[in-house]
Amino acid sequence: MDRRIEDYAVIGDTQTAALLDRSGSIDWVCFPRFDSGACFAALLGDRGNGRWQIAPAGEIRAVRRRYRGETLVLETELDTDEGTVRLIDFMPVRRERPDIVRLVEGVAGAVSMKVELVVRFDTGRVVPWVRRRNGALTFTAGPDALCLHSDVGVRGEGFSTVAEFEIRAGERRAMTLTWFPSHHRLLPERIDPLRALKETEQWWLAWSAQCTYEGPWREAVGTSLRVLKALTFGPTGGIVAAPTTSLPEWIGSSRNWDYRYCWLRDATLTLYALMLSGYQAEAVAWREWLLRAAAGDPSGLQIMYGVGGEQRLPEYEAPWLPGFAGSKPVRIGNAAHEQLQLDVFGEVNDTFYQARRLGIAPDPWSWSLESTILESLEKRWRQPDHGIWEIRGEPRHFTHSKVMAWVAFDRAIKSARCFGLRGPIAHWQEIRDEIHAEVCARGYDQARGTFTRSYGEAEVDASLLLIPLVGFLPANDPRVAATLRTVERDLLQDGFVMRYRTHDRDADGLPPGEGAFLPCSFWLADAYVQVGRREDACRLFGRLLALRNDVGLLAEEYDPRSGRLLGNFPQAFSHLCLVNTAYNLTTTPERPVQHRHELIPIP
Repeated sequence: MDRRIEDYAVIGDTQTAALLDRSGSIDWVCFPRFDSGACFAALLGDRGNGRWQIAPAGEIRAVRRRYRGETLVLETELDTDEGTVRLIDFMPVRRERPDIVRLVEGVAGAVSMKVELVVRFDTGRVVPWVRRRNGALTFTAGPDALCLHSDVGVRGEGFSTVAEFEIRAGERRAMTLTWFPSHHRLLPERIDPLRALKETEQWWLAWSAQCTYEGPWREAVGTSLRVLKALTFGPTGGIVAAPTTSLPEWIGSSRNWDYRYCWLRDATLTLYALMLSGYQAEAVAWREWLLRAAAGDPSGLQIMYGVGGEQRLPEYEAPWLPGFAGSKPVRIGNAAHEQLQLDVFGEVNDTFYQARRLGIAPDPWSWSLESTILESLEKRWRQPDHGIWEIRGEPRHFTHSKVMAWVAFDRAIKSARCFGLRGPIAHWQEIRDEIHAEVCARGYDQARGTFTRSYGEAEVDASLLLIPLVGFLPANDPRVAATLRTVERDLLQDGFVMRYRTHDRDADGLPPGEGAFLPCSFWLADAYVQVGRREDACRLFGRLLALRNDVGLLAEEYDPRSGRLLGNFPQAFSHLCLVNTAYNLTTTPERPVQHRHELIPIP
């Protein structure tokens, strides 16, 4: 592998995001939304699939990167034999159109620089028509257009735009790239890069200042919260799982999926982390997004939607892209939107319940949605489903799915009782108790002394760690303790937790092999806290924090053998779990360990 996923950093404007590598190359960005076609797709191919590099012409001796303060403004210092240069990259929080602003500052000496801008619309496939117009350079193809304003003279060369210049200590050059609809005759006005820098920093600092977390992991929690905010689509409140598609869960594998959509599960868990930290406006916006997405027929609630609430997300392959490190296929869209995953209903009702407990005013429409969810779930909870891991094989009776169906009824009952909401509580209690009894009878293997992945199956999976965390059984229940020991024995690999064994295609309908799924390791740390193994939890949490890259970002999975991150990046699921575990470990006599069914109080 020439590149590593952890070599990338992210910048964003709360509507889309760009990934930059350590050499100053933007290798991925989709305009105008997270789920639009990419105009730079070198991340999944090579420079010919689109990128924007600003880098020293000579050899780079050392690289230092950081986000400036509590912002997503990225600062990269590059040392060369000629001197040192600083790149400042950011995306102003969106007003009308998306911009990428790149500043080049001389720090020491006089450094020869090079620019290579390769635009390929439709995710690395379409070469644009390039023109000079009113002092700017435009790139046009189909519905898309980009406008480049530059302090540096640029020229065309071999279907790319290039430049060379020298930057001395104390000097500054700026380049801005703006997307606009190709049918618009007027070009976007050039923004003032220094003013945009100041405003962007102020925006992120003001947002970060709202964080209420007080504990030893403030930096890690703050970075993760900013990632979660960056993955929130501002206009609608939808939250994407990641800004990328098809970064492999195993190098050379076909486990490559498009994560640029709004999973209800990921979004609700993200909101839980944000609400714990004092961010209530995001919860209100997401609630409105969900109500719009589910409008018409709430009983047909999907597991995922587009950022605007779109229901159809057809999946196809992009054969013109070779994939990251040759991992094919590259997928656009996600066929999992048609799956039944029963756990999602529990996540949604749980989040509405937690929002009410945090003081977010209830509204009749969300309660109506929750009630409709239960009407549908009453008929469907006995069905097999594809589960939290979205298997591509035959549906099964997954234990975790049934547990979360129990959560859906449990949280509705608590909402009705605590907040005076009307509903058939006695009937819901009967169904809740029936689900509980069935899970304990069919999801627990008496002979092996453990809950199992699905009814009648011998294997376990890491989602069983959530049984005490969601309040299905107490942590001191011997069945919980036995299951924890089985997960440790069967799924721990080099100190990290696998989702489940993928030793053959029967595991999930896909070829074997994947990395350790990082959220599962955070769940294990949470379970350790709950059963009183605090030292074990702190050690595991420390190992997980050490996996973050130099700017604090996590992917979905990790390969302990190669020591590399795997999967889409940065991953909301990993970062939200980091936040939740930090809260669980930040305990005092006044703030005992509590979990999702016992909301941690906010100061």
